[in-house]
Formats: sequence, C-alpha cells, structure tokens
Amino acid sequence: MQRFLSHCEFRSFDPLRQRLRRWQEVRTWARLIREAESLWHVDVRELRRLGAIELSQLLDEVPPTERIRVNRWLIRYSVETRLTCPQNDQTATPRTHKHQEHDDP
Repeated sequence: MQRFLSHCEFRSFDPLRQRLRRWQEVRTWARLIREAESLWHVDVRELRRLGAIELSQLLDEVPPTERIRVNRWLIRYSVETRLTCPQNDQTATPRTHKHQEHDDP
C-alpha cells in the first residue's frame, strides 16, 4: 500500500522551498553581522564592546558550508567583515577585511 506524505513532509522535499529557506538563513547571518559591526563603530564604549562580543560570536556560529554565501551578502551590505571560508582558509573575494579582534583604539 502506498503511504501518502503529510503536508509538512511534502514541503520538506520541495527543492524550491529548500533553496528559499537556505537563502533566508544566509541573508539573516549577514544582517546580524552587519548590525553587530555597526555597534562596533559607535562612540559609546559599552556599545562598542557589546558589538565586538556579538560579532565574534556570530563569526563562530556561521556554518562553514554557508560562509561563501554569507560573504556575498556582507559585500552587498557594504560591511568590512568577511568570513574565512573552509577551502584553504581563504575568503570569498580577494579584497577582504577580517575583524578578529575588536579592541578600542
């Protein structure tokens, strides 16, 4: 007897929905990084410190398999941060900046 898929199971097999979900997740990572980086540029010392902490945590949390795609969004958002990609510890573009330490000047 053939078993019918539930609505949720059917949706999980839909390649278009999977691509859309992946696109949304990648864009969200880049937006969070952009927001954390913008905190790092304000004059209030405590906000800069919180922005640096948040940015460091986000950089560690982005899955290695999504870093190239997140870097594309970071370029579009015109932020300085770029993620190190899994292939030979390279970044996605030749002209990149990596914020690994966010100490106050």
